Amino acid sequence: MAKKAKKADIGLIGLAVMGENLILNAESKGYTVACFNRTVEKVDAFVNGRGAGKKIIGCRTLQELAASLKKPRRVMMMVKAGKAVDQTIESLLPVLEKGDIVIDGGNSHYPDTVRRTKYLAEKGLRFIGTGVSGGEEGALKGPAIMPGGEIKAWPFVKDVFQDVAAKVDDGTPCCAWIGSDGAGHFVKMVHNGIEYGDMQLICEAYDLMSRGLGMSAKEMQKVFAKWNAGDLDSYLIDITADILSQTDEETGKPIVDLILDTAGQKGTGKWTSQAGLDLGIGIPQIAEAVFARCLSAIKDERVAASKVLKGPAAKVEVDRKLFVKQLEQAVYASKICSYAQGYQLMRAAAKEYKWDLHYGEIALVWRQGCIIRARFLGKIKEAFDANPALANLLLDPYFKKVVAKAQDAWRSVIKTAIELGIPVPAMSTALNYFDSYRSARLPANLLQAQRDYFGAHTYERVDKPRGEFYHHIWTESGGNTAASTYTV
Repeated sequence: MAKKAKKADIGLIGLAVMGENLILNAESKGYTVACFNRTVEKVDAFVNGRGAGKKIIGCRTLQELAASLKKPRRVMMMVKAGKAVDQTIESLLPVLEKGDIVIDGGNSHYPDTVRRTKYLAEKGLRFIGTGVSGGEEGALKGPAIMPGGEIKAWPFVKDVFQDVAAKVDDGTPCCAWIGSDGAGHFVKMVHNGIEYGDMQLICEAYDLMSRGLGMSAKEMQKVFAKWNAGDLDSYLIDITADILSQTDEETGKPIVDLILDTAGQKGTGKWTSQAGLDLGIGIPQIAEAVFARCLSAIKDERVAASKVLKGPAAKVEVDRKLFVKQLEQAVYASKICSYAQGYQLMRAAAKEYKWDLHYGEIALVWRQGCIIRARFLGKIKEAFDANPALANLLLDPYFKKVVAKAQDAWRSVIKTAIELGIPVPAMSTALNYFDSYRSARLPANLLQAQRDYFGAHTYERVDKPRGEFYHHIWTESGGNTAASTYTV
């Protein structure tokens, strides 16, 4: 093992790939890092393998880890979200002192981070729940980092976090303090929800080109590569082009064609959708992306259904060149709607939990290192810099212009998809969101009448001031008593 004479700048618990790569990243920036893993053999393997000859201190116990750290101690956990985090915290309590800092760098659910921040404060410790995005490569070369929790802990971790984080072209780190208690993990959760939406949109575009136009993987690769040179420039479009370029050595077929069409998920998309429901914010596009994965999982049912349920019989003639151009605009407009929904959700959470979120800065944090990094995030930063109180991205002059320009193509693509019988849940839901948001009047008046009819839930009137509630006696047996709550 490495010599332990020098105290480490930070400790890290959890030597899975993300943990190892973050350690190597921090060490490459000049930091000495102490590491621990519950399975001690992993410590030995790492220190004598990828960490050999580097400023890394391998520790066999948590007591050894604590003793190796400078004070106040900074200990970062990269362990599985849930019980493992709580168990690790409990194991750390006996070896840490007041003022030490515990960091959770996993994908924890934000209510857990709220609870843990309060719990550790009662123990005299400072807690940071930080979202880390970028996967294995990001962890090693520079991820996007979204810390939140005890603000007094931020000065003690700011340098190391911003040093290991990805940088935009001018050197600005993709790491900024997000807010108190669970704010960091909430923003990371929304990031993942948007990621679900982005991935589903790309998959729908792929499906329309593949099944709808009969394009080969090679032809589609060229389309995605071209898109990546324009407004859709992003990590996910880039890797999609790379995926479509690769073939299987054994069969010579495109690898993507050999992969079973069932998608997995780890839960952050579901959490985002649940947060929308809890906060009363419409984020249907993100929810549809989650449901699309759920539908993909019932492969055997779908195969059986395909033999008995038939779609459109008529053949649809499509101008391939024109359609691909329209599809690019449809994906971009839909992408804007997805981010608009994500930002609406963050605004509602900020109000509910009293977080001081800086929306333009969040866009900057996502510019590099993370999975949803994209060129157009710079436009989101500009939008919120120009108007910090912007109610919805769709109202920003730039995005309003883009969507207006794309609208005809967007509608045409979805119409064609319907005629072909090819599902585009995220893309069509994005358009429905846009049409709903721009509607001065929705049919909820009838819905509220129905609620008042069967449950006396009351309603407001268009010819009376807001905040005044009425109940109509719809039937002879109806009474004058109204329900006690009216929730919009």
